[in-house]
Amino acid sequence: MDSRELTFKGGVHMHDFKELTNKYSIETGPNVETVTIALHQHTGAPCEPLVKIGDEVKVGQKIGDADATITAPVHSSVSGVVKKIVEITTVSGVKTKAIVIESDGKNEIGYEPYNDDYTKLEPKEIVRRVREAGIVGLGGAGFPTHVKINKNPKDTINYVLVNGAECEPYLTGDQVTMEEYPEKVVVGLDIVMKAMGAPNGYIGIESNKPEAIKRVSEETKKLNGIEVSVLKTKYPQGDQRRLIDSILGMKMPSSLRSTEEGVQVINSSTAAAIYDAVILGKPLYEKVVTVTGSAIANPKNLLVKVGTSLKEVLEYCGGFKEEPGKIIIGGPMMGEAQFTIDSPTLKANGGIIVMNKEEAKPPVITACIKCGKCVDVCPVYLMPLYLQQNVLNNRFEEAEKLNIMDCIECGSCSYVCPSKRPLVEAIRHGKRELRAASTKK
Repeated sequence: MDSRELTFKGGVHMHDFKELTNKYSIETGPNVETVTIALHQHTGAPCEPLVKIGDEVKVGQKIGDADATITAPVHSSVSGVVKKIVEITTVSGVKTKAIVIESDGKNEIGYEPYNDDYTKLEPKEIVRRVREAGIVGLGGAGFPTHVKINKNPKDTINYVLVNGAECEPYLTGDQVTMEEYPEKVVVGLDIVMKAMGAPNGYIGIESNKPEAIKRVSEETKKLNGIEVSVLKTKYPQGDQRRLIDSILGMKMPSSLRSTEEGVQVINSSTAAAIYDAVILGKPLYEKVVTVTGSAIANPKNLLVKVGTSLKEVLEYCGGFKEEPGKIIIGGPMMGEAQFTIDSPTLKANGGIIVMNKEEAKPPVITACIKCGKCVDVCPVYLMPLYLQQNVLNNRFEEAEKLNIMDCIECGSCSYVCPSKRPLVEAIRHGKRELRAASTKK
């Protein structure tokens, strides 16, 4: 294990509020009467239902799939009866069909559990099992994992990195997963290395997670070619290209996929889910969610059945101890504020943050003073102040010349701005305008 704290240029260290939940073990979430399973909770094509109203289903049974290359099947998280197939808007703002299942409380298993020796499996079989389990990136992106680990014959993969940085404030689900299931994380990485023919594996963990570093490091001793890299605690350390830069010292050009440069990256919780899928046959129908924030009564790390409503998760944590000002799915830097708590949880949801009225109060915006702080912290070497200036004046082509499309929307610039200017919001608007113009052409 490299004892140095590895890092990248830019970024920012901030109070992370992880002390609210980082000492709490994973607790089983609520046993709910009804789940609503969205058929589009991943990057790519939405699923079509494989069941109809009145059908009986079991835990882990596949209930939705599609023929597209980039998609991921969905599974029931309870046993019971299909009551409705409805249109919903997900916590990510996506309109999709969803299957409403009434639980019978029995939690009967609907998949074949096994305990296989993964070292005897062919890469194609590993990829097939990951796909059938519906594994997606659990760091928040939700990209179908079987597509990521299905190696292009043209590529030579030298490194597989596990992202255990969990650099977003408040969130601790990846941390406690690494502490409680280090074997799953390490072996999950080894499975991906086998599938992609990669000789080297690294697990990057920020230095503010000493217990995770210790436990995962102990597990790496049991396998060859895998080691832990200690990362400097800094946001956005968990961004894929920043992680590659920190661990391998490689500057990934935005024009290339990382696999074209011989590197693949997966999230630590995704690695654990790959272990469950490939070795145990378990589909992805439950997820560790950090429920936290100043306005929640009892912050927890919960293993939540996919399709459980936000309301039921929040009630399980004692509800609100004061009136909430904002509820965010994901982290506070890149997550999404919610307009209702009736929406169901999705596979890739890592956190529910409940802020009080004072924390959620919009800042007072003043004129840019050209201090350059946003430029100093930008991990992609951009000039956010000039990007915003061009967007606000509808000079989108000028913003494009300044590489606005390379922005990863991490929010570091907005965080450090003393004038509290909404830099990321402007950049997002500019990118949308440029994409719309490109589509028209």
